[in-house]
Amino acid sequence: MPAACPPALPMRDGVTASAVGLPAGPWATWLDFFAERFAHVPRAEWLARLQAGQVCDVQGLPLQPDAAYRAHGKAWYYRSLHDEPRVPFEATILYRDAQLLVADKPHFLAVTPGGRHLHETLLARLRHATGLPELQPLHRIDRETAGLVLFSLRRADRDAYHALFRARAVDKVYEAIAPLRAALALPLTRESRIVQGTPFFRQCEVDGEPNASTQLALVESAGGWGRYRLAPRTGQRHQLRVHMAALGIPIRGDAFYPEVLRGPDEADDHTQPLQLLAQAIAFTDPVTGQRRRFESQRTLGRLEPAPA
Repeated sequence: MPAACPPALPMRDGVTASAVGLPAGPWATWLDFFAERFAHVPRAEWLARLQAGQVCDVQGLPLQPDAAYRAHGKAWYYRSLHDEPRVPFEATILYRDAQLLVADKPHFLAVTPGGRHLHETLLARLRHATGLPELQPLHRIDRETAGLVLFSLRRADRDAYHALFRARAVDKVYEAIAPLRAALALPLTRESRIVQGTPFFRQCEVDGEPNASTQLALVESAGGWGRYRLAPRTGQRHQLRVHMAALGIPIRGDAFYPEVLRGPDEADDHTQPLQLLAQAIAFTDPVTGQRRRFESQRTLGRLEPAPA
């Protein structure tokens, strides 16, 4: 369980402070330590952060840049990104009670901070909007995918909800738009072994015991395209995208599969979102005992030929 943030350090724009351990070492000052420990951040920026009181000890007291470094324990600091790209789409809160919050995420918005995304994430936006620093996602969907994400409001409940996902006791339904393939007999179940591929941000199928299973059905078709219903029985990274591409029906707008059209650090094309939607989720709530089902209010594109 991550260390709790000192109460003297509040959230800033939906982002909580991060902790760093303080090992024994040769650093004379706090500035020396942070400039070497996080060498990818310019020394001048660490100086500015320390002078602005953005780095604190466990009591929440600001650390002075020229003060003597003290080993052991933890220090707390706020992450910062320059020129973080704005995601021009908003999430919707569909439901909230004492235990759960259900968000309807747009395409292009990451669920949690990572890489070049910090404030422009679903978690940061929801924490900022609700003022709930302990809000945490119970599962993930790809940044490129739209739809439902469940959040826990209380730390004490999380293990119970996580156990549902581990036991595969959560029914998830996705919708996708992809080409038609006449030779493909539907419905079907695709099972395979998925592992990290090359480049590092892609997954791939390999020989071996299956660790990924997806039920696939065609809902409607027109103009050479189909609207598919996908029911994953497992939760491997990029599972639906990999399975659809392997079946010869890659999801429309997929920049990673079957070929890399645009890397994760390249600018998004907001006019061509991945046509994949986390459409519905259902489970028996382990805290209240209620049967719950939620559906996204978002829709995918029409079944018509893609722009040339």
